[in-house]
Amino acid sequence: MRRLRIPALAASSVLLLVACSTPPGSSGGASAGPTPLQEVGEGEGELNLVIWTGYAERGENDPAFDWVTPFEDETGCMVNTQDGTDSANMVQLMQTGEYDGVSASGDATLRLIAGGEVDPINPELIPNYANIFEGLKLQSHNSVDGVPYGVPHGRGANVLLYNTEEFAEAPTSWDVVWEPDSPAAGAISVYNSAIYIADAALYLMAHNPDLNITNPYELDEAQFEAALDLLRQQNEVIGQYWGTAAEQIESFAAADSLAGTSWQYQANQLVDSPIAATLPEEGSTGWSDTWMISSQAAHPNCMYMWMDWMASPEANAQATVWFGEAPTSEEACEAAEELSPGHCETFHATDEAYFDQIWYWTTPQKNCGDDRGDVCKDFAEWTNAWTEITGS
Repeated sequence: MRRLRIPALAASSVLLLVACSTPPGSSGGASAGPTPLQEVGEGEGELNLVIWTGYAERGENDPAFDWVTPFEDETGCMVNTQDGTDSANMVQLMQTGEYDGVSASGDATLRLIAGGEVDPINPELIPNYANIFEGLKLQSHNSVDGVPYGVPHGRGANVLLYNTEEFAEAPTSWDVVWEPDSPAAGAISVYNSAIYIADAALYLMAHNPDLNITNPYELDEAQFEAALDLLRQQNEVIGQYWGTAAEQIESFAAADSLAGTSWQYQANQLVDSPIAATLPEEGSTGWSDTWMISSQAAHPNCMYMWMDWMASPEANAQATVWFGEAPTSEEACEAAEELSPGHCETFHATDEAYFDQIWYWTTPQKNCGDDRGDVCKDFAEWTNAWTEITGS
């Protein structure tokens, strides 16, 4: 994949995000917001994207998985990509105005909407949008007041990756990454992002009910400090804070890491190693990703074509089988069955009860979303705390 070489912005700039701003179209006295595209015209010949690793394959890693080349052949829109290291980095990249779109997770989408970095979409210009599961449309992370701000790409859980030679049986609890007496102590690998604080809160929801945590992204002072204390304890037995999938894959392949929080993508790349993935009994954090169009898109027609393409059965099946996540439509599930029999059953594509156990990444805000009011910790405070604990 051709990759754009845009220098990363300083990590501290994430603190300037307008997480408390009123999103366009909301009831806070703002204007009606931007108007989505009304007609798709000729493609502009180029498309620049910020993506999660593995979201735009052209057959270089596996010739059987190429959904970029057919898109380019059909539309004439040549695709350039920049991998994001985490959601904060992807927001920063979108703020440069150099990209037409992004595959944003729920902890980036609301920041992008609030900051005016993305526009709402016009579903009438995206024929494949109609087939997407209703449970993925108009959710709190991809819409505002019933206005859609993107096209769902897929969803999945953050799984527990473990070395089967160290763990003869699949661990049933996340305690193997949190407790000091874990068999994996000193060789634990976790995601290097402030949003990982929610994983600590999720563990405490199950193991310290007196904290009354009901949402791992809505933490008041006492709940937040408890999560940070758990993270500080974990810091003593951490072997790796991973920032990219490749870093974690290398660490597990070398047996430098024995257990950790991960994506199914890494497990898929480690099929020839003694590595497996599981969803522990506490449930997990996870993601529901959305293709969003930049409000400064230089190639909006190509971006609309891409959003429709990624919602098509063939492209969505390839992308979600490759990465290891649930497709977004029945039609995509049928296509995925030909690529990987049982894929949609394995990833619970139509099983809403399964996804009831998953807390999708979302942007922490001061408003707790309940009668506590504006006493919760926002993303800037999460970022400061994460830097203090990890030194990164």
